[in-house]
Amino acid sequence: MPRHEPQTRERIIMGAADLIRRRGLAGSTVRDLATHSGAPLGSTYHYFPRGKQQLAAEAVRYAGDLVSRSLSRELQAGPIAGLRAFLALWRQIVLDSDFTAGCPVLAVAVEEPPADTDPEAINAGADVFTAWENLLAGSLHDHGVPTGQAAQLATLIVAAVEGTVAMCRAKRDIAPLDAVAAQLETLITTTIRT
Repeated sequence: MPRHEPQTRERIIMGAADLIRRRGLAGSTVRDLATHSGAPLGSTYHYFPRGKQQLAAEAVRYAGDLVSRSLSRELQAGPIAGLRAFLALWRQIVLDSDFTAGCPVLAVAVEEPPADTDPEAINAGADVFTAWENLLAGSLHDHGVPTGQAAQLATLIVAAVEGTVAMCRAKRDIAPLDAVAAQLETLITTTIRT
């Protein structure tokens, strides 16, 4: 069966997500995002007429959906399996990029919103974080954790993992992710048993 080759719009979104996770949004122009994806600048403006914020929002949604699909699939085996998969995904990204790439959702979320336009990319980031929290909270609740506690623990997991990815990049060391992984797994195991 032939392998799916991404169409131009999809290729631009994938390239933007990759560059944003490496350089951040402020450090990337529309021209940079187009060049990184191998697409002409004109095509980028054709598909994203509102410019950089629209493209970044689509890139964040794309990256978020990839993680959500993986997380959803793994959570079918329970919250520990989902957590392990979530952590393994970020571990692979950080190590495969030699500590130069992190999460494009976090990269967009920590930047100053544009003063003159709708913060489309930040809004997309908020939606992605909420989706991940909801997936985790749902699994925890399905395994006996009360709704409120499940939501709080899900927020803690997402915040801890995102923060730890940033720490790993800064320290150029995977040890913070391993330490947080062990503690989160212990916390989930304890919470499910009580």
